[in-house]
Amino acid sequence: MLRAPSRGFGWIPHWSWWAGVAASFASFLALPAFVSEYALLQLSVIAVLSMLGVSEGFLWGFSGILSFGQTAFFGLGGYTYAVAALNSDHTALPLLGAIILPGLLAAIVGYFMIYGRIGEIYVSVITLVVTLILEKTMRATSSDEYVIGSVRLGGQNGIPTVPPLNVPFTADGTLGLTGVYFLSGICLLAIYVGLALALRHRWGRVLVAIRENERRAELLGYDSRIYKLWAFVVAGMIAGFAGALYGIWGNFVSPEMFSLGQSAQILIWVIVGGRTILAGPIVGCAVIQYLTAALGTAAVGQVTLVLGVILMLAVVLFREGVLPAAWSGVHRIQSRLRRAD
Repeated sequence: MLRAPSRGFGWIPHWSWWAGVAASFASFLALPAFVSEYALLQLSVIAVLSMLGVSEGFLWGFSGILSFGQTAFFGLGGYTYAVAALNSDHTALPLLGAIILPGLLAAIVGYFMIYGRIGEIYVSVITLVVTLILEKTMRATSSDEYVIGSVRLGGQNGIPTVPPLNVPFTADGTLGLTGVYFLSGICLLAIYVGLALALRHRWGRVLVAIRENERRAELLGYDSRIYKLWAFVVAGMIAGFAGALYGIWGNFVSPEMFSLGQSAQILIWVIVGGRTILAGPIVGCAVIQYLTAALGTAAVGQVTLVLGVILMLAVVLFREGVLPAAWSGVHRIQSRLRRAD
């Protein structure tokens, strides 16, 4: 629900939405006291990967651009942070560079695709090709001459010993396991709230209108190209930031961050969780990552096969995704209770 627009702030969500956000934040802060270090490690990577899923969900679900290039920005952000941090004593600027550089790549690629009026299917193909090119390029950097500053790119082996984020007023000046958990969770919540507010604002409403009917939006005087380009750049920057946090979380980056399998997995998160709700990719990522870890712990041999069956069942039973289906069920129950009263 949105507030009445009497004061010109009709785009601000209802207080109940803010109460839900506050409750989620409070639960997130209290969780480390009740879980093990291993669970905290898994929750941290789920939060990081959820940012990547949210970037795809925002781009596909609200601007209508199906991109296979989020892993390109994800990997570029991770490598940018790793190389820059290993070549300097500070990590704040490398983290900023991991946001800016993927954003610049997204602006360049998006400009030629969107302003070139390329069809939707060709946009998906081009973003897929960009991802494959970057993956093959990074895999071919195993020789000693592929060095940036003092850092070897490592080819298939990637870059180990990625520096942790420097934080003042801590025991060793860096983020520990709990610090990475809090950082990733707070950033995920901030990205979600920021995108949710943007989508409720005039800019977001126009973006959704362009997704629904681009020609009609243009006839109303809106330049659909600039809106779609901005959405593409924002999604690329979020993916790059997630890549940097992934490198910080695992102290390692590799060409697998660019892989086609990772790109397909992002789409699975969005499909399972629901692309019409911004929180859908978060739920999808959490469900798939939990099932992957649980099946691996249970020594199930064909984890990919089992996940494939679960995905097919999810698509058949919940065509719009798990979260939209649950939301619709709650509304139906509320409607029946009102009619009964």
